[in-house]
Formats: sequence, structure tokens, C-alpha cells
Amino acid sequence: MPAILFGSISTVADTSEIQREAFNHAFDDHGLGWRWDREQYVDMLSSNGGRDRIAEFARSASADVDADAVHRTKSEWFRRLVRENPLSPRSGVVETISAARRNGQRVALVTTTSPENVAAVIEALALDEGFDLVVDSTQVDKPKPDGAAYIFALEQLGESAEACVAIEDNVGGVDAAREAGITCVAFPNANTSGHDFGAADERVDRLEYPALLAHLPHA
Repeated sequence: MPAILFGSISTVADTSEIQREAFNHAFDDHGLGWRWDREQYVDMLSSNGGRDRIAEFARSASADVDADAVHRTKSEWFRRLVRENPLSPRSGVVETISAARRNGQRVALVTTTSPENVAAVIEALALDEGFDLVVDSTQVDKPKPDGAAYIFALEQLGESAEACVAIEDNVGGVDAAREAGITCVAFPNANTSGHDFGAADERVDRLEYPALLAHLPHA
């Protein structure tokens, strides 16, 4: 049974600017005096992992910072901002999920984000019944760009890589899907649209269910 694998919360809703705002609130709460502007943040998105971005920035600023504590605060702010601000699904997402489920294909969300952040987005979009499987950071030891999350998803679904297609909004996610042997469609968000998605099998600005099916040999 073919499966469509959404690779991050920002493939279902463009949360990138909410994430940046949450980082800046966390920096204020910890008295760091940092502020990441959009151009700076876009450059940082070429690598995965919010906690690692904080730690790397601290090293570059020669600052002694508890990156884990700052990242926890950032995640709390992210969930608060998601609750307080309207969140809309990205173009074609709801239609794609509905069509896949009508046609007997399974749909998964395969992230290495915290379960709390994942739950906040799913609740905000009312997608509680949309996914047959949700993978989060508690289920795999290695974050993306490692392929562990996708390999875990394939095991849980009992599916082969060849029968699945992944949708990713960042370069590290594409690398993770490819490492797991899964065809990957790049669906950049507003802040990753200028990145190099040459490793993806296709790049789109809107999800179209028939186009995704073309990547599923057994569909």
C-alpha cells in the first residue's frame, strides 16, 4: 500500500517565521540580547536542528549559553504563538491528504521535532485524523539529515522505500529521505525557497495529488 510521507510540520503549515519569532522571544527571556533577522535565519535553515543552531551561534559569539534551556523556552514560545495566531495549511495539503485517504494510501508525518510541537500544529490545523503515523524526536536517536526517522517510519508502516514518496521543505530533510532510499519532492517554505534542492526528485510550489502519485510505482 503506497504511502505519502510529510517530512516536517512546515510541509503542512508554513511555521518558519513563527519559529524565528519564538527564537527571538526565548533570547529575550534568557537575557541574551540576540535577535535573528529573517535574512540571517534563512541562512541558518540550510542545516537542521534548532538546539544546534543556538549552540553554534553561541560559539560564534563566544558566549556561554545553555542551548538546551534556551531551546526549551523557544519551543514553549512556539506552541504559545501557534495557539494565539491563526495557522493555515499550505497549498494543496488538505486536498492531498483527503485524496490519499479516499484512495487507500496511508499518510504519515515524519519529523524529528518534539511531540509537543507536532501536536500543537496538528491541533491548530484540525488534522487529528489526517495521519496514520506520526514520527517525532522521541522515537529516533538521530535527527535529520540522518535517515533514521524515515527508516523508522518504513518499519512502522511495513512498507518499502520504493512504495513511498516524501515531501520535504528543507535541504536536510531531502537528504534524510534520500538516505532512506525514498523518492523526495521538495516543497520549500517561504524561508527555504532560495536553497538548493538539487538532490530532490522534483520541486513544487503547490502539492498536487496526481503529481505525487506519479512517483509511486505501485499506486
